[in-house]
Amino acid sequence: MNNPPLCQEQRRLVPGSIGDLEVFIECPKQQLAERTLAIICHPHPLQGGSLDNKVVYMLASALRQQGAISLRFNFRGVGRSSGSFAQGVGETEDLLRLAEWSEAYFAPQQLWLAGFSFGSYVALRAHRRLSPKRLILVAPPVQKWDFSSLTLSAVPTLVLQGDADTVVVPKEVREWLSTQAHMPDFIEFTGADHFFHGRLTELREKVSQWVAG
Repeated sequence: MNNPPLCQEQRRLVPGSIGDLEVFIECPKQQLAERTLAIICHPHPLQGGSLDNKVVYMLASALRQQGAISLRFNFRGVGRSSGSFAQGVGETEDLLRLAEWSEAYFAPQQLWLAGFSFGSYVALRAHRRLSPKRLILVAPPVQKWDFSSLTLSAVPTLVLQGDADTVVVPKEVREWLSTQAHMPDFIEFTGADHFFHGRLTELREKVSQWVAG
């Protein structure tokens, strides 16, 4: 088997199931002994979500701090990615296709998976098929999308939620978590809104600490 390429920071297009997907690859200062790839999913495409979202950026930064190659990408119809919004089903296909490409390109020994808002819904939908070593969900929109058939697994999982979020109802997130057979680590940010304004550095630190722990 050929050695995987050295990590190079780059924006590029990757073949998806219905056309190209735009990705942004960033490299850690020092990689883990086990080559690790972190894929981060962005918020709702029709509400301004993209790979350049600040929460997505902070998630990628936190995971690079812990030695992972980070890969942010635009769902279909966003930026230079082909296609149009597909109600979470097509976006899950985008994630699965990107993971498949990454497996061949980077040959990672482990995968970390993260998502913010709509992106956390997509990450959760795909996580059982991808079997990540870690799963991070920020502000999962349990009242906006059908979470009734979605369950957490034994994969170590972190859920982060602001208690002043007016987009995702914090109470409904807590209630959904209470039904899970596999309980995640849960961090609630007092006074934080949906986009964690003024709390982004704290968000990054909490994620980094959890991964390191």
